[in-house]
Amino acid sequence: MKGAGEGTSSKEFDRGPIDSDRRATGSGRSPSDSDRTRRLVLDGSEGAVRRSRDFSREALLAWHWLPAVGAGRLAVAEDVLLMVSELVTNACLYAPGGPRELRLSWDGARLRVEVSDASPVPPRLRPFADPGRPGGHGLRVVDRLARDWGCLPEGEGKLVWLEVASPTEHGALRR
Repeated sequence: MKGAGEGTSSKEFDRGPIDSDRRATGSGRSPSDSDRTRRLVLDGSEGAVRRSRDFSREALLAWHWLPAVGAGRLAVAEDVLLMVSELVTNACLYAPGGPRELRLSWDGARLRVEVSDASPVPPRLRPFADPGRPGGHGLRVVDRLARDWGCLPEGEGKLVWLEVASPTEHGALRR
């Protein structure tokens, strides 16, 4: 996705959404099939960002990303929470009815974050904005911190996703 101005990835046809039928039941560094996906249904924008961050923090704890040992690993976990906030905030601001669902998928090597909403309009990177002014920076943050990100159609809306490498993987602390 890096550098794609329209917010869709050249890899989007190589990967579909995660298997949303899996449910979370356990924890561990190498999650079992039943622990690979966590889902949070979001019914509108009110409190969605806080709930999504809390939900994501709990998943990262269960998957042993937190408590993070060392500043670098903690930074990766905090980056994930920031990116979750950005995707959910965009759905709150630009999609009718706000975000529908947050999905987290951890396979032991990478974390995939997905946010679905009712708008079919894909997100796009805005031209560089004045860093001193609020707004217009969220997808730039995601573009900088995520290993990859993109957008897929989902029903009449869309699913915006991002991926982050394991914090223990060599080079995962910063691209």
